[in-house]
Amino acid sequence: MAQSRPDAAPWWRSAVIYQVYVRSFADGDGDGTGDLAGVRARLPYLAELGVDALWFTPWYVSPLKDGGYDVADYRAIDPAFGTLAEAEKLIAEAGELGIRTIVDIVPNHVSDQHPWFRAAREAGPGRPERELFHFRPGRGPDGSLPPNDWPSEFVGSTDPVWTRLPDGEWYLHLFTPEQPDLNWAHPAVRQEHEDILRFWFERGVAGVRIDSAALLAKDPELPDLASAPDPHPYVDRDELHDIYRSWRAVADAYDGVFVGEVWLPDAERFARYLRPDELHTAFNFSFLSCPWDAERLRTSIDTTLAEHAPVGAPATWVLCNHDVTRTVTRYGRADTGFDFATKAFGTPTDLALGTRRARAAALLSLALPGSVYLYQGEELGLPEADIPLDRIQDPMHARSGGTAPGRDGCRVPLPWGAGEPYAGFGAQAEPWLPQPEGWAAYAADRQADDPGSMLTLYRRAIALRPEFGDGPLTWLPSSDGVLAFARASGALCVVNLSDTPADLPAHTELLLSSAPLDADGRLHQDTAVWLRA
Repeated sequence: MAQSRPDAAPWWRSAVIYQVYVRSFADGDGDGTGDLAGVRARLPYLAELGVDALWFTPWYVSPLKDGGYDVADYRAIDPAFGTLAEAEKLIAEAGELGIRTIVDIVPNHVSDQHPWFRAAREAGPGRPERELFHFRPGRGPDGSLPPNDWPSEFVGSTDPVWTRLPDGEWYLHLFTPEQPDLNWAHPAVRQEHEDILRFWFERGVAGVRIDSAALLAKDPELPDLASAPDPHPYVDRDELHDIYRSWRAVADAYDGVFVGEVWLPDAERFARYLRPDELHTAFNFSFLSCPWDAERLRTSIDTTLAEHAPVGAPATWVLCNHDVTRTVTRYGRADTGFDFATKAFGTPTDLALGTRRARAAALLSLALPGSVYLYQGEELGLPEADIPLDRIQDPMHARSGGTAPGRDGCRVPLPWGAGEPYAGFGAQAEPWLPQPEGWAAYAADRQADDPGSMLTLYRRAIALRPEFGDGPLTWLPSSDGVLAFARASGALCVVNLSDTPADLPAHTELLLSSAPLDADGRLHQDTAVWLRA
């Protein structure tokens, strides 16, 4: 892989990173499940798209009780996806095309099929194997009540976060019972994860995405949430920073990069994770969940940049991921924001409106300073799919009592070939999640040569993105409902969210627009444009 010039900004500060949900990306062996062979076959597509790196959601051995985030073995690839040797080939082949690889680590918990938990379960109360997890006796005269009142991390779930074993002890799981939480106060847990980081850095990965990064440390007393004083008993505890300093030392030895999944409302607390000796970057959920509203988007952008400025870290921008309603669908609804608590069946959407806004949002996000994460299928303009009730697999649905649709709607296998079986995802078996009727209309091969397609827009935008450079952002005077800013390089971005056409600022060249200008050269509603000053 080509090395950056010594005077160049690190690649990750302005990278376009493509999220690969392997199970739904491409099926290389025709069994209905996406795999590494499918990804390897599509590397030329990803190179043509122009992305700098691939982030793979967990590809490890897993019972798949929570989409692979229940890991049984971090040093092996799940057989449904391929082999470790194939992963190594994929990392190398992507690198030859100038595409780096980021893997996903889930440090808060493991699968209940992980050797550590199987040993702990069999060992019985009081045994050292149980010290790697959070085992406790129950409350009440017969120990039949959970040890505390902590809620599930699955929004809408009323299920307890404790499960009782036949020997009478309970174990903690902030997510599903198949995902027991690790005890990060135990030195063996810390050592194991540092060894896992080394294992993957040795195999050529450029970075690691850290799932649920603010949840690892727990108050050793495990107090009730209702009665616990500050700090929170399991969210954003100060002990976390020592963990990530140790991780950073590992990453620095390999020139590796971290991106943390950190959901925190406190900007100062959030920024602590991005200090120079901790994580390099963290996901920006404010922008992802923000409604399609000019004032609120500007506030989100300003707040994000202000959060990162004190520690000199680059911001990250993302419109959608494997947990969130797809952008085209969300932006076509009356409520264009995102909140797990309000996600419901049957929410009407205007896909034409959502697509127009999603095209404009693509140019907005790609023009901002920092790195951009692109979830697979967003470049095809895929909508959220309605999954038949008997085909839903996401545990979020079941744990909500059937009221929440879950996250499967954004995880439907991609359409690659309009005239091929299962829209080109795989030629033999039906995909693990059903593709909606008409899915082939979004196929990559149909969009590749269409100058007006979403795919063409993304390809052109990513190719032109270096025009904006790595410098700061300056807001330009604009009318209500219009976002207009300049970057230090002289490139401008204007997005019209108002209900009237908007005049463009003075410029020498129109670089790209999400839709044609009107007859007077003005910007239509829900349209974005890139200009050279």
